[in-house]
Amino acid sequence: MSLPSDAQTALDTFDASLGWEQRARLLMQWGERLPSVADDEKVDEHLVDGCESKVWLLGNLEEGRWQFRAASDARLIRGLVALLLARVNGLSTQELQQVDLPDWFNQLGLSRQLSPSRSNGLNAVLQKMRGMADS
Repeated sequence: MSLPSDAQTALDTFDASLGWEQRARLLMQWGERLPSVADDEKVDEHLVDGCESKVWLLGNLEEGRWQFRAASDARLIRGLVALLLARVNGLSTQELQQVDLPDWFNQLGLSRQLSPSRSNGLNAVLQKMRGMADS
C-alpha cells in the first residue's frame, strides 16, 4: 500500500531531522497545519474518548476516500494528530482499517517520545476514525 503524499512528506521531513528538539519544533509546525475546526463544531459528539487532552475529530467520505479534520487544546497533541491525519487522509475505508499506528510513529522516529497516555490517545483517535468509517 503506497503512502498518501502528505505521509511521504512527513517521513521525508522527520527523517531529515535528527535531534529531539528539532523533531519537537517540527511537531508544533505540523500542528499549525491542521485543517481548522470551527468553534461550533467543537461539540461533545466530536470529542474523542480516551484522550487526556481534548481532541475533536470530524470526517467526510469523499468519492470513496476519507478526509478528516481535527483540533486539540494541546500543542504537542495537535502535532501528533496532524501527523496521523497525514497518514490517513485520502485512504479508503479498507485502507484505514489497516493503518499500523505504532509502526507509523516508529517510521517517523517519534515512538520513543510517545508516552503511554499519548499513545493511547492517538489510538483512540484512530479507533474513532475507524468507527466513523464502519458506520
